[in-house]
Amino acid sequence: MGMVFSLLLLVLGFVLLVKGADRFVDGASDIAGRLGISQLVIGLTIVAMGTSAPEAAVSITAAVKGNADITIGNIVGSNILNILIILGLSSVVAPLAVSVHTLFRDIPFMIAITMLLLFQGSGGNVGFGEGTVLTLLFLGYTGCLLWMSKKESLQNGGGLAPEQKGTARKGRLWQPLLNTLAGLAMIVLGSQLAVNAATDLARLFGMSERFIGLTIVALGTSLPELFTSVAAAAKGNADIAIGNIVGSNIFNILFVVGVSALITPVPFSAQFHADMWTAAAAGVMLFVCSIKGRKLGRPGGIAMLAGYALYFVFICL
Repeated sequence: MGMVFSLLLLVLGFVLLVKGADRFVDGASDIAGRLGISQLVIGLTIVAMGTSAPEAAVSITAAVKGNADITIGNIVGSNILNILIILGLSSVVAPLAVSVHTLFRDIPFMIAITMLLLFQGSGGNVGFGEGTVLTLLFLGYTGCLLWMSKKESLQNGGGLAPEQKGTARKGRLWQPLLNTLAGLAMIVLGSQLAVNAATDLARLFGMSERFIGLTIVALGTSLPELFTSVAAAAKGNADIAIGNIVGSNIFNILFVVGVSALITPVPFSAQFHADMWTAAAAGVMLFVCSIKGRKLGRPGGIAMLAGYALYFVFICL
């Protein structure tokens, strides 16, 4: 009976994720059009923060409860999955155009802060001072994105961006906002149900806690990014798909680790060094696969999926 119940919860979780991601992408795209904000900025900020809610909830709650040792593993595992699995799958579904800002500003910044976190943790933990630096970088980066978006909007005559003109629907802003929040709630609830059910099933089959943590929990907290990005790719909203992942990775490091470190020192085990280098290498791989024609195509997506397969073998050894 326990297995049947867990299977039903798993199915319910995935249904909520699929439906929630669909509503979330539609709502976020509508908000972008009505406010004259580019889909890229929406993806890098609102969508990225929303889909990173599970990582933030898990890590910050753990820090409050004095279990901050899971923070780095949760974040670095999710960041690797976000690039290699989620963008890999999204680009197999449909080739993703990559904007010049994402390619030469956001992806290098993501790689840089990954290396910064590795440097900060070289002493064995990420403390209050390091957390302050990460949090200030988060505020500065977000402010810079919003300022640049506003500047571009003014350059376009104060209205919508050229690619958005004629696409915004009439109506009050609360309608797409409510749609976005409802989609986000479905995504977070669905991810929780799916993670808990999958963990219970794994334990029933005798899988180790280490394996569950490195695979099921890491994938589970990345399910919102997965379903949101694939849905965005299928709908032709490439800026949301790419921006969601790059923004989520930046948010995970700067905000989640930063706030956790402000609460309590975050342990940084030496075993995470290889994982951090893998996360940085995944960022470099994304840059290299996207630079030709500023597009992440199916060959690049397949290469990313193969890269994660190699990493999976490594962590299982």
